[in-house]
Amino acid sequence: MVEKGKGTRLMKVGIGKRATPRPRTYLTIGYDDKDWAKRHGARWDKERKRWYVLGEVSEMLLPYIDSLMGGQSLKEVPEEESQEARARSTAARAKPLLRTPPPDDAQADFFVPGVWDVAAKDNRGIMDVAVFRLSKKYPRANSVMTHNLPDGGHVRVASGPDGMASIWDYDIVLMGVSHLTEAMNRYRAGLGEKPGRSFRPHVSEILKFCRQSDGGRQYEAVEAALRRLKQTTVEIVRRQRGKDGRPLRVTEGAGLINDYKAVSHEDSGRVTSVEIELPKWLYAAVVEAEHPEVLTMHPNYFLMTPGLGRFVYRLARVAAGKGEARWSFRLIHERSGSPDAFKKSSAAIRELIKANELPEYDLAEEPGQDGPILVMRFRGSFPTPSTETAGP
Repeated sequence: MVEKGKGTRLMKVGIGKRATPRPRTYLTIGYDDKDWAKRHGARWDKERKRWYVLGEVSEMLLPYIDSLMGGQSLKEVPEEESQEARARSTAARAKPLLRTPPPDDAQADFFVPGVWDVAAKDNRGIMDVAVFRLSKKYPRANSVMTHNLPDGGHVRVASGPDGMASIWDYDIVLMGVSHLTEAMNRYRAGLGEKPGRSFRPHVSEILKFCRQSDGGRQYEAVEAALRRLKQTTVEIVRRQRGKDGRPLRVTEGAGLINDYKAVSHEDSGRVTSVEIELPKWLYAAVVEAEHPEVLTMHPNYFLMTPGLGRFVYRLARVAAGKGEARWSFRLIHERSGSPDAFKKSSAAIRELIKANELPEYDLAEEPGQDGPILVMRFRGSFPTPSTETAGP
């Protein structure tokens, strides 16, 4: 039992020394960085829809302080100190290339095969050019991106009003190619019917295939991705010779997907299922070709956060295969369709080399006659006389 006098005194002390509320420092955190930021103390303000830190800001988060809400920051950081802190943070952070898999990332029970169970595959014919944007920062609505080809032709990528499809949106196309490849394998083995151009996955199957968490915002993101994929068209112009020897110019164009239909609950807007029709050129490459040009993608491809990292993996997969390939920084910059200056793209490539976390491949830099060269080597392989080289 507490004595009356002592109890009263303790209550008074508690009231008199009420803790001062800690101020909030607001941050600008991208979607790919949110899990990393949470581990370093960042919190989500549901009302303002912004990230913040209570009290002292970790040195790791100093580069993310929101300058637009600086008045609500804990303290003003002098420019000289801010630059030094950013440099220290960038050096110490060493943010991983792969994001953390979602909690329910395990594959489905093999007795109940789902669409997501098939190995991810891509059409190798377009793996060395970006038919999508690599950045989430720039939507690139109503824009055109052109890649020149060695035969004098080119690949022209055009976007619509909702923006150009991103390399993350393209995961849905990979799912379609994978589904088509698996269905054709079963058909050739006499275990199923010949597949059509349409497939009907549940949204949860799409998220499972792409190794994404099963959340409400992800469901909304799927419909937006389908819209961008349909609006993004790819035109391929090739120059070749006819049977009579006369030069020909062949032009083919189509969207990254042909059509789609999304079914959602009217009260919540939550998308439940979709129907996706693949374009004719993609269907023909898998179904009608005697030897389909598809390559299996490593499952960790879907965990890669940098768009450039994903592009370099695709490039290594088609150019190096089980061996080694060399591409100039300059050609990678051009083929990636990056809107950034070459110097900035080169710095990003060197960050990939430094991290060296690309699935299946080791990266290294070598000097070249016309600039730096990226060496992509399959782990366990060694340089051979047949090493493939591309670019100037």
